[in-house]
Amino acid sequence: MGLDVTKSVVIYLTIRDKIRVTENESRVRENLHQNDRPAQQKGSALYNDSRRIKTGPVDFDERISKHEGGVMVVASREVLTMPPTTSIINAIRTMTGNGFRRIPVTDAGTNRLEGIVTSVDIIDFLGGGSKNLFVEERHQGNLLSAINSPVREIMQENVVSIRDNAGIDDAIRAMIDNNTSGLPIVDSEGRVEAICTEKDLIRFAASIASSKPVSQYMTRKVRTTAPDTTIGEAARMMIDNGFRRIPIVNNGNVAGIVTASDIMHYLGKGSAFEKLITGNIHEAFDEPVLPLISKDTVKINPGTDMGEAARLMAENNIGSLPVMEGNYLAGIITERDFLRAISE
Repeated sequence: MGLDVTKSVVIYLTIRDKIRVTENESRVRENLHQNDRPAQQKGSALYNDSRRIKTGPVDFDERISKHEGGVMVVASREVLTMPPTTSIINAIRTMTGNGFRRIPVTDAGTNRLEGIVTSVDIIDFLGGGSKNLFVEERHQGNLLSAINSPVREIMQENVVSIRDNAGIDDAIRAMIDNNTSGLPIVDSEGRVEAICTEKDLIRFAASIASSKPVSQYMTRKVRTTAPDTTIGEAARMMIDNGFRRIPIVNNGNVAGIVTASDIMHYLGKGSAFEKLITGNIHEAFDEPVLPLISKDTVKINPGTDMGEAARLMAENNIGSLPVMEGNYLAGIITERDFLRAISE
């Protein structure tokens, strides 16, 4: 039987202050933090519980013995920040160009944390959410003027962050308690040193068998939408319900999942970007959402091991997996569900 994920975390937390980095640390960390690698194409595959991962306690012990304790083990140290004076349009370009979901906003001189901007903030601003009132109220509906305003106008303030000496358990608990998927890591002066995301934590634990099926943690009541839904409608659905993703279902079949990042990347590239900078963004939002999703959707069934689900998320660079019972969508498992599982 594979090692229980919860026990694994307890083991790690117990010895994290006693272990040190070996000469292999840089190689191991490089493997853990390939943040921008392209997803491996798996086709519309359905993974079942017959494909169990075989990693056990020995591999886990070998992994943690190569690291010093604390959240910096899993954090992305090469974190990109931007000053609050950065224009919104340049923030969109930067996030789209680097494939980021979020960027911390810091003081240009001290690098102290002042805020954060996420893909949800961007589609909220462009897609008719509460942040879109900034366009109407301050710029009389002139989008071109609004997108050249500083990013401080739409960034989240009072950002939840953690110290660089915090533990992995602290990061997991902070994400769950504050309903956030990424935490800037700061030093004693509040200067940003790194960032820890749900994706980083998934990669760290992706090889650990949990002996727990996804059916224990998946969300069963899933809000879905149809392929002919417009991008604007999908964006508003996310904003109004606090979602980051929505499955696209056609006649009971899951065509894929669209995320806030998918919409942001669409708006930051190609013809949609041209419409953005000319103020004709409503035309871009009136396009159907279906072309935004990946053509290759990795699916699993309720009996799939949670550790295997984490591996598939990490390997395919995705944050969720549809859970199927035959051709029926039984639920969805996300990075957040995985963190909830290992925090128990």
